[in-house]
Amino acid sequence: MSVSFVAIKPGAKLSDQVAHALEAEIRSGRIATGEKLPTEAALVQQFNVSRTVVREAMSRLRSQGLVDARQGSGVYVQQPPTSESLRFEPLHSDSMEAVIQIVEVRRALEAEVADLAAQRHTPAQMLAIHNAVRAIEAAVQRGEDGVAEDVLFHRAIALAANNSYLLHTLDYLAQFLHGVTRVTRANEARRQDFATAVTFEHSETVAAIAARNRQAARAAATAHMDNAIQRMRDAGDAFWQHDGQRLARNLLDLGPVPGEPRK
Repeated sequence: MSVSFVAIKPGAKLSDQVAHALEAEIRSGRIATGEKLPTEAALVQQFNVSRTVVREAMSRLRSQGLVDARQGSGVYVQQPPTSESLRFEPLHSDSMEAVIQIVEVRRALEAEVADLAAQRHTPAQMLAIHNAVRAIEAAVQRGEDGVAEDVLFHRAIALAANNSYLLHTLDYLAQFLHGVTRVTRANEARRQDFATAVTFEHSETVAAIAARNRQAARAAATAHMDNAIQRMRDAGDAFWQHDGQRLARNLLDLGPVPGEPRK
């Protein structure tokens, strides 16, 4: 590969600068489709930034469909989308409003998913949903945050909707939803009333799906998201100035989609 990069300067968010520099080379064709990007270590040296910055930049490029990480091989350039594709900018992701806006997106999808799951679930899928609820409870009892288990619980419901297009959409959004769940559960773990409410909301959603009550399932899923938003607003400045902001800052660097191998 003949393209090289120069160290970036202080100013805008470092990961944004790295992502913009790489994106410009890809979209111009100076880094061709199918070509392997420099290693993480090489990019760290060329841009004079940390590994975390490079990883955040790569996560952004993946969300734009510009690169593909292949396990054990490296990161390769993909054909740039010919039309504007679904993309999320990481700007201001450490704000309460950014987290709430993502939950609002999730609210619309979760309501539809719960409705379809109530209509279409198989006995095996219903069992998987129940097992996912128990996994959350077990994680909490072990003193863990239960984030991964919570994400897998919602994915179990999505699988029960038996709509591959909806599932793929949720899998794409999982890179953001996992981060939002990390924030919401950190907030909910601080107060017993929050934690108790979440457990009740999960139970209500599961019961409605099991009863094949589509209207109740949709209402329960919507209420769960509405209440999550309100709990975010009730968190208080102390949470957002410390744990909330720290956790939200990394919304776009969240690892693999649940159920898929890490690349």
